[in-house]
Formats: sequence, structure tokens, C-alpha cells
Amino acid sequence: MPIIQVNNLVKRYPIPGNTSESFCAVDDISLEIAAGEIFGILGPNGAGKTTTLEMLEGLCEIDGGSASVDGIDVQSRPYDVKKIIGVQLQANEYFDNLSLTELLDLFGALYGRTVEPDQLLDKVNLVEKASARPESLSGGQKQRFSIACALVNEPKVLFLDEPTTGLDPQAKHNLWSLVKMLNDTGMTIVLTTHNMEEAETLCERIAIMDHGKIVANAPPGELIQKYAPEPPKAAIRGNMEDVFLALTGHGLRE
Repeated sequence: MPIIQVNNLVKRYPIPGNTSESFCAVDDISLEIAAGEIFGILGPNGAGKTTTLEMLEGLCEIDGGSASVDGIDVQSRPYDVKKIIGVQLQANEYFDNLSLTELLDLFGALYGRTVEPDQLLDKVNLVEKASARPESLSGGQKQRFSIACALVNEPKVLFLDEPTTGLDPQAKHNLWSLVKMLNDTGMTIVLTTHNMEEAETLCERIAIMDHGKIVANAPPGELIQKYAPEPPKAAIRGNMEDVFLALTGHGLRE
């Protein structure tokens, strides 16, 4: 049985300036994610990626269809789902007067757990920053610390929403290594990204979304072979960016 099951999922929002009508941010999508998989969701801004994650995380009401995580129905049991998932968001705000150790203790208490901050910081290579405050961290360090916070409840599934946005190449590759390390322990990871290299490097399967729908869902190699088998000139084959352009006709940030 898949650890994540999505059936005909729908999310509607009122049209700005015309609240009597609505549009589908997520339009009748279905997918399955296997336990222990790194699964990626690609799409331009407004495609429905983050909204899909928020529904799976129990942070956003489901307007149609169903979703379950490890057999738990998200809509009827959102608090039970939150006990087994970790969520790293695009932006994080912390109590800046607390150290990283104190913040991890706080997050652990919210889950009713006693945590070992040094062990969590060691996982994300931040032990030397244990006494530091979040404001003193670099961009890459902040992203790694946000993942440490998402690990306090030892989640079965970790959700990452554009985890490397704004990071320099070294910080980006450090975070990729962390994702792979966590996945090697058996953790299922679901991520959204605008980075094609990231998707191709990390993900075993990729769903591409456009206008609220999934327009493709397969391993990166299969997508490349199907949609971009003959890239421009010198390259041996296309890449995930070629696949994306072939399927949507526009760039990620349009």
C-alpha cells in the first residue's frame, strides 16, 4: 500500500473581485507515493504545488476527493497525520531570542517529546551553532535548521517546499546530501522545486503540474526519453527542463 494516496483531489478559491465564482487551484489530481521514495512535484508559480502539499499536511481544507498518509485520512484525522509528518516551509519565523538548542526543545515539547538537540543538529551539520540564534545563520544554515525542526517528531514523511530556493551552489549541494541521507534511513520525502537539476538528481519520480492538473508523472529518465529525447546539438539527451517546456510551453516562473 502506498504511504501517500491521493484520489481526485480538488481545492477551489474565490476569484478575486468576484467571490460568487471560484477557480480550481488543484483540479482533480490523483497520485500514489511509495514508502521510502523521494517524490518531486514541479510546476510554474500558481500550478498548485504548494496547495497540494498543504492539503496533504492537513494545513488546508480539501474541497473534493480524498488523501491519506500512512493509511490515515487527512480530512477526517488531520491531527493524527501531523504526528507522523515533518514540514519544512519556504519561509520560517522563530523566536529570535532563543538559541537553536532552545528552539528544538520547544518544538519537541509541542509534540510532547523529549528531544536530543545535539543529535538533531548533528544530522543537519549544525552542532557548532547549537548556542547561536536563527538570525545569525546563513541562508543554507537556516534551511538546514528548518529541516532539523521538522525532524523533532521522527516523521515517516518529510515535506520540503522549495528547500533550496535562494541558496548558493555549495549550500544547495549540502542540502541535497542531507535529503539523500534522510532518505537512506527509510524516510519518505516529498518536495516541490523550481530547480530541474535538483529534481533530476534527487527524485525517483516526478509529477509535473500545470493549471492545477498533473500533466505527467514518471521517473525522470522516462520523462526525458518521452518528451525530450533529442536536445539541442551537443548534449546526449534532453533534461528535465526540456521535459517541462515540452509539457507546459513556458518557464517555471511565468
